[in-house]
Formats: sequence, C-alpha cells, structure tokens
Amino acid sequence: MAVKLLDLELQRRNALLNAALKEFSIKGFDRASTNVIAKDAGISKALMFHYISSKEELFLFVYDYFSELLEKEYFKKMDYSQKDIFERLRQSYCLQIELIKQYPWIHEIAKISTKTNSEKINNALEKKIHQKQIVCYNQAFDTIFDMIDESKFQSKLDIKKCKKIIYWCYASFTNEILNDIKNAQSNEFDYELIMKKLDGYLEELRKLFYK
Repeated sequence: MAVKLLDLELQRRNALLNAALKEFSIKGFDRASTNVIAKDAGISKALMFHYISSKEELFLFVYDYFSELLEKEYFKKMDYSQKDIFERLRQSYCLQIELIKQYPWIHEIAKISTKTNSEKINNALEKKIHQKQIVCYNQAFDTIFDMIDESKFQSKLDIKKCKKIIYWCYASFTNEILNDIKNAQSNEFDYELIMKKLDGYLEELRKLFYK
C-alpha cells in the first residue's frame, strides 16, 4: 500500500480515493485517466503524483484501502447473533449507509478486480484473490440469510423461496439507494429519509412473511 498517500490531509485523501474508485470502477484500470481522477478530486495532478508514484500504485492502493475498509467497517461489524432476518437486513443497511456517506462508490469495489492489460496488475490481483482479500458483496448478502429464526415465518410458506424474494427486494432497494446517492450531491441527500423508507418496506415485508 502507498503509505505516503496516508499522509495526505483526510478531506483531500478521501476526495482522491473516491474519484479514483469511481474512475477505475467505471472504466477499468486500462482506460481510467489520472487526469480525470485529479480533476474530480479537486487537486492538481502534480500534487497527486507527489503522494503516489504511478497509476498502478494508485489502483492497488484503492483496491487494498477499500477492501480493508469494508472488512473492518462492514463485515466485522455485522452481528449475526441477531436472528430476525429483517432486523439483520436493517443492520446491514445501516452499516452500508454509514460507509456510503463518505465513499459513495464503495459498492463498486468488486468491479475493479477484472483482468487488465497490465501483467503487473493482474499478478497483484491474483495474489490478493488467492489470499482471500477480494471483497464480494454477494457472499456477504448470502451470509445475511444464514442461521435465521425461521419459526417466525408463516407455516404455509416455502421459506427457501421466501428468502429469495426478500433478497430480491433487498438488492432492488440497495440499487435504488445507490442510484439516488450517485445522482445527488452528498450534502443534499437525506439519509434519515432513506431509513424511514427502509423501515416502511421492512414492515410491509414482515406483514407478508411473518405470522
């Protein structure tokens, strides 16, 4: 990891990381532009390259930084002792939203791990995947549905199918949130309204599936 970049003032560093994650996730490593990243971050390209030595170093820093952040602030904070599926889903949303407030593109981290034209980058990514450092939100979502209290479901329902339906609703609402956040200025987005809308949806799902 490019330790020097950690010396950059927090607000500028977050701006640079967000801009880089956005550019890499949309265009991939090969087509991503450091000019665009610097411009979107609101810093000069010269200053950016004072803290990183190359596009490759920035890419790998972004990958490591956000992978570690997700591990620390999402995966390890999920409380799976909560057996109510809808309470678990709410917890998941709360953790995600706290991250999205600072890093709107953090859900796109998996997109930057695709194969590139750089053998150096491909080898580095392959090593990280082998070391199980790769972030996979789909896996995280799957674990949300493990070891839940199935006794709360209506007896006539096929619980396996119910989980699928709830998952689809979960993924759909997640995508709706992400699209709204990306299309809005962060300081204008009403996170309290998101939670109010979420609680409304979860309550309706409880009515549909629970006794």
